[in-house]
Amino acid sequence: MGEVERYPEGTFCWVDLGTTDVAGAKRFYGELFGWEFVDQPADEGTYTLCRLRGQDVVGIHEHREDEGTGWSSSISVDDLEQATSRARELGAAVLAEPFDVSGAGRSSVLRDPAGAVVSLWQAGGHAGAKLVNEVGAWGWNELVSADLEAAKGFYGGLFGWSAGDVPGPIPRTSFTLGDLLIGGGHAPTPGEDPSPRWTVSFGVGDTDQAAAEVQRLGGTTLLPPMDVPVGRFTIVADPQGAAFTATHAPGGAFRGVDGS
Repeated sequence: MGEVERYPEGTFCWVDLGTTDVAGAKRFYGELFGWEFVDQPADEGTYTLCRLRGQDVVGIHEHREDEGTGWSSSISVDDLEQATSRARELGAAVLAEPFDVSGAGRSSVLRDPAGAVVSLWQAGGHAGAKLVNEVGAWGWNELVSADLEAAKGFYGGLFGWSAGDVPGPIPRTSFTLGDLLIGGGHAPTPGEDPSPRWTVSFGVGDTDQAAAEVQRLGGTTLLPPMDVPVGRFTIVADPQGAAFTATHAPGGAFRGVDGS
């Protein structure tokens, strides 16, 4: 369970961290999740593959100070040019036209009509994360936006995602592609950063222990651990300010791209 060889078109396939302090990020995530790191030459500088039990889980690359720090998400496509063109027709702003990533694949970067930045990825030698839905690995993508209706129309038109409203005190939705659960979305909660974005979540064995470890390693807790129907989660940030969610889900994986 957890291993993935390929990603169907329209499914999230990869997440990576852009940070102003790569060495600091390695120390933090290495201790928190047990990742090992392999630096590879890239078109601009170095790209770090983060591995768990020898399997690629995420990437890290350097950002300039003016670029800030944060996690980004990529969605698998079969034809990058076609998908990028269609995204533009559906109202997305194309921030980076299709470009080659040496030996790994091709990518473009969009701002969707809900205001969130997301990348499209056409695999070459790199299909995406090899290990997901486990402790220490990425497992979920959640859109934060005040305009969920725009997101529903855009991703439905681009990938055929279906959106189902989730009852609760704030607007929430779940995105599915056929039988696959793709991710979720919610309107910003009171006190939450309202900036539109796709957030990422990593699995942990104990949410409270993970939150304490984040603080010990110099990070911060943005939302203290709390119970939800699927388990318990907390929102935290690394020492450079990149926010992510740490989730303990006793019932198992949310997404089924690994066959779960």
